[in-house]
Amino acid sequence: MRRILSTLLIATLFTTAASAADKPNILWITSEDHGPHMGCYGDTYATTPNVDALAAKGMLFKHCWSNGPVCAAARTTIIAGMYSPSTGGQHMRSMVAMPEGTKMYPQFLREAGYYCTNNSKEDYNLAKPEGVWDESSGKAHYKNRAAGQPFFAIFNSNLSHESQLRKRPHVAIHDPAKVRVPAYHPDVPEVRQDWAQYYDTVTEVDAVAGKLLKELAELGAAEDTIVFYYADHGSGMSRNKRWPCNSGLHVPMVVYFPPKWQHLAPKEYGAGVKSDRLVSFVDLAPTLLSIIGVKPPEWMQGFAFAGPFQSEPQPFIYGFRGRMDERYDCVRSTTDGRYVYLRNYMPHLSQGQHVNYQFETPSTRVWRELYDAGKLNAAQSIFWSEPKAAEELYDLQSDPDEVNNLANSAEHAAILEKMRKAQRDLAMRVRDAGFMPEGELHSREPGTAPYDVAHSDEKYPLARILETSELASSMKVDANEELVSRLSDTDSAVRWWAALGLVMRDSGAVSSGHEALTKALTDKSPDVRIAAAWALAKHGSDADRVAALPVLLAQADYSKSGVFSSIAALNAIGNIGDLAQSIHDAVIALPQSGPSPDGRYSGYPSRLLLDLGAKNTPAAKANKGKRKAKK
Repeated sequence: MRRILSTLLIATLFTTAASAADKPNILWITSEDHGPHMGCYGDTYATTPNVDALAAKGMLFKHCWSNGPVCAAARTTIIAGMYSPSTGGQHMRSMVAMPEGTKMYPQFLREAGYYCTNNSKEDYNLAKPEGVWDESSGKAHYKNRAAGQPFFAIFNSNLSHESQLRKRPHVAIHDPAKVRVPAYHPDVPEVRQDWAQYYDTVTEVDAVAGKLLKELAELGAAEDTIVFYYADHGSGMSRNKRWPCNSGLHVPMVVYFPPKWQHLAPKEYGAGVKSDRLVSFVDLAPTLLSIIGVKPPEWMQGFAFAGPFQSEPQPFIYGFRGRMDERYDCVRSTTDGRYVYLRNYMPHLSQGQHVNYQFETPSTRVWRELYDAGKLNAAQSIFWSEPKAAEELYDLQSDPDEVNNLANSAEHAAILEKMRKAQRDLAMRVRDAGFMPEGELHSREPGTAPYDVAHSDEKYPLARILETSELASSMKVDANEELVSRLSDTDSAVRWWAALGLVMRDSGAVSSGHEALTKALTDKSPDVRIAAAWALAKHGSDADRVAALPVLLAQADYSKSGVFSSIAALNAIGNIGDLAQSIHDAVIALPQSGPSPDGRYSGYPSRLLLDLGAKNTPAAKANKGKRKAKK
């Protein structure tokens, strides 16, 4: 019996090895914080000979979106094959559980016999299960695989990361005088310098790609390896990174399938082809599975664009924004390749909220100073203006910089409705969990992944919640009465959006909902209490502020209320501004540590307290250290 089992085991191992040997290697060369500013995409200012050569013998996608305009949210979409708002992983540097019964894509590849390496950034907003990578480190390399074993390898370069724009002194490659300054940026020396330096960093990551491709050839693996080159989201310049319009989401995606494996390539594949197919990061996991002959599971939300299971081209691709470091927002976006639609669910907050890390870039600070001094034109002011439009529609054909909002154009009404419907349909299809407050991702059903909570209409009545968020952000006066009515809804997310809708409006709206808002100051949901207090303190009377500000102060206390309430309340206090002066001293004396489900969240209250005037926060010490290092 033992001999029979041994024979069966040997036969199984032989079959698996033979099957694995008949699969292509796959190499992903990735870089950070850069858009399609490359020669192969028609940018004559760029210097990118290596990726240009790869595109010439392979193909590129003209319309690839990263789904999320910041690294962790974008990578979370890739690793799971699901939109980050569907899993609850849309917030920067968050950490939520993987949905029940799902896997990260390298687990599928390893089961198929692949040696999977990641060199080296992970930075997912999802808790990583055991067995994702064979190796994930700065030393990970496909050379370490077993003889004859196919590999999947990622090599990521951070030489184009946002932080590299700030390094001084800098040896220039591109002349700042010749850079194209987009319409949304002021044409001043600091902006030209940062844009030119950004292009320099893209040249550096192109050189890294060249070295990796040369190494692949020298190891004799080039003709057995399918190669992808892409960046993780738009450039590190402000109004690119962190903002889910085309400039923040549009990335290069170049692929090469050697002759041996061209039967697995996209249907439109050919040397030098520039594909019009719409692709995005949510498509990468199902595409990988399709390439290795594994049918993507139904829970994956993207569409394979290569391999035997590739789908027909899709009509839309999608983007999102949640919390960016310490600042909340809720934005969803859609494109059909020509038009870009954004739905701003929190229009009372500007695009350019003060994110501490973003303001380390020189051009960001100068841009804000010029705005405050009234020296910008209309296009250059959009980023900082409050409120922002509830809906935005841009025609990339005539307006590639996305500064001419067509949402109110009668001529474009049908296009607006088409894009609006596509965005809403996706939210319902993937059960977008981003319409509940961040704290509720963890507290609505403790111990259950947000994805699984959101897929239960009983636990998460999405249609009603989404409808309320749309009413709130519509800014229409005739929605006020309905919003006040929904302050008594049985679901806390509905009540939260109803209260936020009154925050977004004015004293008249708050006056009409005064009784309901006052009652909501004792709501069982801390997020509803915060939103109600925010509305009363911002738009109410002096007596209302006397009642509301202590509620915000209590919720801002990290040590007692927890990290999510603290972040939300401190954001509200900052937005109220001078009207919160009576609690200012108490606020900046608040503790800077407290309960948090993961350490990735813990520094955000400190950054907000720094902005409010606290002196000895960890964020202040970190900034001081960076200033010393620059000197």
